[in-house]
Amino acid sequence: MRRSRVTTVSLLAALALGACTNAKDVLEPSAITPPASSAQSSATPQGTSTTATSPTTTAPAPSPAPSATASPARPATPAQTAALAKTRLQVAPIVGASVDAAAPLTAELQTRAKQRGLTLVGSTDQTATHVLKGYFSTMSEGKDTTVIYVWDIYDPSGNRLHRINGQQKAPSVGSGEGWPAVAPATMQAIADQTIDQFAAWLGSGGAG
Repeated sequence: MRRSRVTTVSLLAALALGACTNAKDVLEPSAITPPASSAQSSATPQGTSTTATSPTTTAPAPSPAPSATASPARPATPAQTAALAKTRLQVAPIVGASVDAAAPLTAELQTRAKQRGLTLVGSTDQTATHVLKGYFSTMSEGKDTTVIYVWDIYDPSGNRLHRINGQQKAPSVGSGEGWPAVAPATMQAIADQTIDQFAAWLGSGGAG
């Protein structure tokens, strides 16, 4: 059944309920090594929103729309370069996305981080300066599928420092709905935007 359009606020509220019952749908990005398996659900974090932005498939998929492809990294400002050089980012298990959908996301997080001069560390690394936790869901509408995402940034003590959230809409892959209809390029675009916004936040002083 196609889901009707709803507001982002409503979706995030619905995702919060999903997080309580779908904790098993998690991708452990340990050292950001893409796994390959499949699961499906939706989930969302707890907390309040502070920052908003707007932006797979289990079989070979056709080329996605240009709007969903990864974009080149913009040159970092001196402040961003200095902040990124001393940052060690740990990516927590991703909630809500299927493992197949999350694999290109985690791979692109690593690629974009390298482009930005940002060090990603594994889940057991004790030197992390920041922890990134992601929560994902999908909404099918007509021939398009929208991925809704929320990233919370924490310090090593578990204090939330910042939130990045947004949506990425692209033509659906195949005739299915949900995660099987999401192309890898859509998740890669989200990864690029996430690292870019993380870098911008660090460059601004990493407050709020």
